[in-house]
Amino acid sequence: MEFQKIIQLLESDKKITVLLALQSAENYHTEFEAHFGATIEDYKTMLKWVWKHHADVNNPCKLYANRRNLTELPSQISVLRDLEILELSGNQLSALPTEIGKLANLQELDLSSNQICNLPPEIGQLTNLQELDLSFNQITNLPPEIGQLANLQELGLFSNQIDHLPPEIGQLTNLQELNLGFNQFKSFPLEIIGLHSLERLYLADSEISQLPAEIEQITGLKILVLSGNLFTRIPTKLCQFNKLIELSLRENLLSEIPAEIGQLTHLQFLNLSDNQFSQLPSEIGQLCNLEELYLNHNQLQELPPEIGQLSSLKELFLNCNQLRVLPPEVGQLQELQYFTMYENQLAALPPEICRLRNLLGLSLNNNQLTALPSQIGQLTRLETLSLEHNQLRELPCEIGQLKALEHLHLEYNPLQTLPDTLLSIPNIRIYLKDNPDLKVSDKLRNSGKLIFE
Repeated sequence: MEFQKIIQLLESDKKITVLLALQSAENYHTEFEAHFGATIEDYKTMLKWVWKHHADVNNPCKLYANRRNLTELPSQISVLRDLEILELSGNQLSALPTEIGKLANLQELDLSSNQICNLPPEIGQLTNLQELDLSFNQITNLPPEIGQLANLQELGLFSNQIDHLPPEIGQLTNLQELNLGFNQFKSFPLEIIGLHSLERLYLADSEISQLPAEIEQITGLKILVLSGNLFTRIPTKLCQFNKLIELSLRENLLSEIPAEIGQLTHLQFLNLSDNQFSQLPSEIGQLCNLEELYLNHNQLQELPPEIGQLSSLKELFLNCNQLRVLPPEVGQLQELQYFTMYENQLAALPPEICRLRNLLGLSLNNNQLTALPSQIGQLTRLETLSLEHNQLRELPCEIGQLKALEHLHLEYNPLQTLPDTLLSIPNIRIYLKDNPDLKVSDKLRNSGKLIFE
């Protein structure tokens, strides 16, 4: 059999054909090694490994061996020179063979959730690599050769033990996403300042308290996650990133929100939960593209009327604050779909809240509500209404107009009665645990809609 024919047969998806081709290749040791850069025995060794662990043996360009309890990667990995995607997440790898650098065509490498402590310098030879995920390992240092990955676009280093970066990381001029969260950084890593293509930066759960002035050089940032750090205020320079669409400063030590926050007019997602501020600036209303706003676990006592100017808002979370009243302007949030305010001090709701015609979920549990506005029936798209742990004694008859309502939580209230209009809601389930004084009609009691457990 001619050697060129053997090469063709080795690409077959039938094991028997490949094995027969390898048997014929025994007459072409020199040609085989020159063509494949490996001996026939190395080639056989790697094929056996692939056939044992690879989920898609018919595709020579992709190797998926996730969660296979692998403790090592064979040095013969270099045989797979056409490999473009290599996924090895969820194994027990502690090191990589130096031969990994010979996978010249590799574009995606997933090594997340292993036990890797160090990377071989040969990692820098993967010059076609576009995505590298090293999250959930035990890496303490990156080799300077990391800077040779000229085509790298995404680098995941979440949950390692890194406290500094090599200067060479600044050479990754095509990098668009960098995840450094849950490492051991004490300060902002200045080495990334030169990454002018960077759009998504994750630096959560570190001990960073300040941003350097040089951060202004990363002008293309669209997503910035600084949750779980030690910021006591939002740096004014951060508010100059006019391309930001997502900003998270959850779980910091913020005692106030600057008026400059209103400059982030492209922002779609803002998470300021788990901080210490007691008020919002009126400029919050300038975030005209904001769709999700998280303000849970702060010390808010009131909301500015300008909150009603957030015309694109779809989700608003105000749980665990100290709100006593809501401004009537909340009724202007016509796109709002989910509104949660549990564990506040609300004694009443403004009737204007019932203008939120697109509302699907409304959570008001653990407040001090004694009544609902009669206009509640205007929330015709509402599917879930949570009112447990309040001071409600009765519900308005108009609640029966909520034809889409599926879950009505009324546990732990001093309810005396329920209106029979609830019978007109076809798919409703009414949760009534611990309402000892409640009396309902026989029709309602026998409807199958009431749940007392």
